[in-house]
Amino acid sequence: MHISAGDTAWMLTSTALVFFMMPGLALFYGGLVGAKNVVATMVQSFVAIGVVSLLWVILGYSLAFGANHWGGVIGSLANVMLHNVNGAPNKFAPTIPSLVYMAFQMKFAVITPALIAGAFCERMRFRGYLVFIGLWSLLVYSPFAHAEWGGGILGSGGLHAIDFAGGSVVHELAGAAALATAFYLKRSHQLEQPHSVPLVLLGAGILWFGWFGFNAGSATSAGTVAAYALVNTQLGACTAMLAWMGVEWWRRRKPSGIGIAAGAVAGLAAITPASGYVQPWAAIIIGAAAGVLCYGAVHLKDIFHYDDSLDVVGVHMVGGAVGVLLTGVFASLAVNAAGEPGGWTQLGRQAVLAVVGIVFPFVMTWIILWITDHTVGLRVSPGDEEIGLDLSEHAETGYQQPVTVASQIDGTVVSAPLAAEPD
Repeated sequence: MHISAGDTAWMLTSTALVFFMMPGLALFYGGLVGAKNVVATMVQSFVAIGVVSLLWVILGYSLAFGANHWGGVIGSLANVMLHNVNGAPNKFAPTIPSLVYMAFQMKFAVITPALIAGAFCERMRFRGYLVFIGLWSLLVYSPFAHAEWGGGILGSGGLHAIDFAGGSVVHELAGAAALATAFYLKRSHQLEQPHSVPLVLLGAGILWFGWFGFNAGSATSAGTVAAYALVNTQLGACTAMLAWMGVEWWRRRKPSGIGIAAGAVAGLAAITPASGYVQPWAAIIIGAAAGVLCYGAVHLKDIFHYDDSLDVVGVHMVGGAVGVLLTGVFASLAVNAAGEPGGWTQLGRQAVLAVVGIVFPFVMTWIILWITDHTVGLRVSPGDEEIGLDLSEHAETGYQQPVTVASQIDGTVVSAPLAAEPD
């Protein structure tokens, strides 16, 4: 094993691209909520960077990528506080410093719990959120990442299910956790409409941009597999976006900006597990399937009566599951010799991964929610929800409300903005 300057440069760039997805997520989610919750929602994405990054360095990375323990269910404590994680390569990335690989994986650990917030963004106490994402990162994300990516029981150390960049590890986990949270917190007493479609579209564009690092960076080298992953990422997102738009146009007679953005994100989630394993033509099929199926899935909350505020379940859980399953159909050794060939055997393995990727996080999330609820509290009061979390949790607002002055003209009272006084 030797360090490649080119591979290292690509992985440093990919790490920065994945980090840039966090402000993209903040804008995407911030635009989807009401104006009185925009700060609280965006802060949830930003604070996850600090909480999860530190936990990853202290313990999470070791649990995810340490040597197998308990039959491949979790990693060892050998790399606590980055012990022996330095400028030398490791078995997971033989041409880059292990410190760079740790940093790249840190960004995955950060964005996954932040995705969950879309299911409860207008209902959870800030202190409860901090405790929840910390526990979830260590008890759900790290063990599952080890089981699939760290040589554990679901991946190369057992089942041999494949997930290139996180269809199960990121999107199914976040979506299933969102489902558990939506059921646990119950429905909101009011439905806030998205306050800024431009923010949604801007956030989706930034997520799309960062996703090239998310997927192509998962090759851990600047080679052919990264090229396939990058191209497949674009094709999957484009096809899903157009498929979602087409179905919405047909059903509602109008294609919405929010629907177009959601369709793109659904395609990105679905192509993620397959991006480094399939031919480009297969990416188009996966994207089309995701666009149609995820569009239908977002309406499940109306049938089962759970309040998934920003459709994390329909987009990420369903999109991730679609991608995980179809990876088993279309995976090609001609694209990635380190993968598995598609077929009935691999489809069965992928089905097991898809099911475990929903059941495990759902059960564990429910337990973590119960613990958090009975220690620091989770649900804001109806009064706080009414005035918005920006004021009730952070004592600030996202937008300055114009001060108006009333005057009477011909007996009619009119209001006009009060001009700011000169400095």
